[in-house]
Amino acid sequence: MRTSTTRRLAAALAAAGLGLTACTAGGSGGGPSGGPKAGEKQTIEVWHGWSAPHEVKAFQDAVAGFHRLHPNITVKLVKDQTDDRITNAIRGGNPPDVVSSFTTDSVGQWCQSGSWQDLSGDISGSKLDMNQFPKPVQQYTRYKGRRCAMPLLADAYGLYYNKALMKGEQPPRTFSELTALAKKLTVRNPDGTIKVAGFMPSAQYYEHQVQHLATQFGAKWLTPDGRADFAADPAVKAYLQWDKSLIDWYGYDNVKKFLHSMGQEFESSNPFEKGKVAMAVDGEWRTKFMQEEAPKVDYGTAPAPVPDGQDARYGGGFVTGTVIGIPRGAKHRAAAWEFIRYLTTDTGALVTFANALGNVPTTIASLSSPDLRLPPQFKTFLDVFKNPASATTPPTPNGNDYVVKFQQFVQDQWEPGKAGDLGKALAGLDGKVDASLKLAGG
Repeated sequence: MRTSTTRRLAAALAAAGLGLTACTAGGSGGGPSGGPKAGEKQTIEVWHGWSAPHEVKAFQDAVAGFHRLHPNITVKLVKDQTDDRITNAIRGGNPPDVVSSFTTDSVGQWCQSGSWQDLSGDISGSKLDMNQFPKPVQQYTRYKGRRCAMPLLADAYGLYYNKALMKGEQPPRTFSELTALAKKLTVRNPDGTIKVAGFMPSAQYYEHQVQHLATQFGAKWLTPDGRADFAADPAVKAYLQWDKSLIDWYGYDNVKKFLHSMGQEFESSNPFEKGKVAMAVDGEWRTKFMQEEAPKVDYGTAPAPVPDGQDARYGGGFVTGTVIGIPRGAKHRAAAWEFIRYLTTDTGALVTFANALGNVPTTIASLSSPDLRLPPQFKTFLDVFKNPASATTPPTPNGNDYVVKFQQFVQDQWEPGKAGDLGKALAGLDGKVDASLKLAGG
């Protein structure tokens, strides 16, 4: 992905991509939808978003086991595909047999419209136990009872901390501890600007986007019937008040200057890698970047903090992932399902993929595989991913529009101090989100 992760790796490691063919194999007999029969030769086309050479090879290596099981099925892998290309191919009536996406944001639209086919019959016919996947994974692969996707690797978020800058302090477990430590570890220039940030709370700081931090406060995002819930959700207000309080301590102008001085997120100029940030919330893929770009930095990882009094939720975090499915109009549906079932549930394939890309494997069994070869700091993200307190943002028929609108509100109005009365501002946000959802059929 960036695996799921690759959503970000793809942006960071953009390399031109066309198609490549891997003769994978398969052989035996019919899946729940009837075939392919033993010996019947077929070629299925699989679109995925990975583009960098090591990512493409990782996919080929993960698929190799399918070749041994199904020698009659040739898999044509086509790399560097986007959600827009997938959607356009489906609308044009000439889709591949299997499609993969780095983002769960489109799952609601794809499921509701039938662009990605419902896999419920395949799952029941294969006697596939969905409880082998953690609860958030089961949630972000379905919409309103229609499961049109399966999970393929994941991203989990946790706290990174620079041990030298921490000066013996332990990673914070609560947001009050995080706030106190952020202030203690911050170093200012003589003019008051930020030289080293203990923790930069702004939603404009890389992975400190609203969905990654507000989730730690327990934000629910939507009501059970799918309406916006910002104004009525105390967790949203708690997140906003914490965010603004720490930003005000830094001084909003100082925060802006610091944000403008930052390097690129997926390059060695990232401020955490350069020792300009003591603590930061980030995804598991950062461990691989640290190995390659900042091998001398002594750092640790821990779950992201939770609010005071919510100790039972500590250990969880925001999770998301790459998804894979069968588009409407696929020509070899049965073979496509056999491929998806293998790739998303075979421990060997998932571990091979995870090792190569530095992403979280998606089944409970693969999370504890002794064959995982990842840095010690990676264990935090394996634990976060399977923690019952972990959560994700719910799918909708218009993707993550509600998250985008909240992000815009936070960075454009709330953090600069332009929002006015918070209750009224959030009620207005709810109205905008609901209007968009209604237009999309939500």
